[in-house]
Amino acid sequence: MSSEQQSVVNPMVTFEHVNKIFNPGSVNETTVFDDFNLLLRRGNFISVVGSNGSGKTTMLNLLCGSIPADSGRITVDGADITNMKEFERSAFIGRVYQDPSAGTCPHLTILENMALADNKGGSFLLQRGVNKQRKDYYRSILEQLHMGLEDKLGIAVKSLSGGQRQALALLIATMTPLKLLILDEHTAALDPKSAETVMELTRQVIEEKKVTTLMVTHNLKFAAEYGNRLFMLHRGKIVFDALGEEKERISIKDLTDRFDEISIEDGN
Repeated sequence: MSSEQQSVVNPMVTFEHVNKIFNPGSVNETTVFDDFNLLLRRGNFISVVGSNGSGKTTMLNLLCGSIPADSGRITVDGADITNMKEFERSAFIGRVYQDPSAGTCPHLTILENMALADNKGGSFLLQRGVNKQRKDYYRSILEQLHMGLEDKLGIAVKSLSGGQRQALALLIATMTPLKLLILDEHTAALDPKSAETVMELTRQVIEEKKVTTLMVTHNLKFAAEYGNRLFMLHRGKIVFDALGEEKERISIKDLTDRFDEISIEDGN
């Protein structure tokens, strides 16, 4: 069996008949997912686009355990995680948020943030010293960012630029082995140059770690340029899905044309 066939038979993520309704029984009742199904192949880098309210963030929150599914089943690496607590899922799911301060502890130093991430899931307590071997290791991986952070281990993360903080958040999220990396609009709050830098770093990290990655983005250029699969959500349904060679041929115009079609279908 080829690796491609194995990734379908043994996928990294599945949503099976998942339903999610907010404010049920009230005037504000909103159905986001009605019998939603999704399969993410092992090792893929998937970009997700869609208008506001399409279900992108809800999908990520269901996967990470921030909110519960009303019904259905969610699996990661063959294990049913539907009823697993969020903190339990964080042992094998890494998430980088839109807010550069969300993935780090701003008032702690770079060293302290990396030491905490290095011991994720352990009983680590911040101590006055981190052994020299680990410091040298932290410096070596910070050098890969090409931002000079390897010489700033003792400074507070809050003093870094947005791009530096997102780069650090990405590094921290992937310091320990992961089954799945979630990128939640992780370049949206950055200036264009910093966003490009963080996306190139993202590509490098994913290729190095070979981690299955799900990236939600409003940046159609990044969606078209990065990853080997792209799908579009609209009202909780996948309305466009391209993989492999088809994904490589996708242009920004293809995506904007599809958005326009949806807008016309909705009467806008």
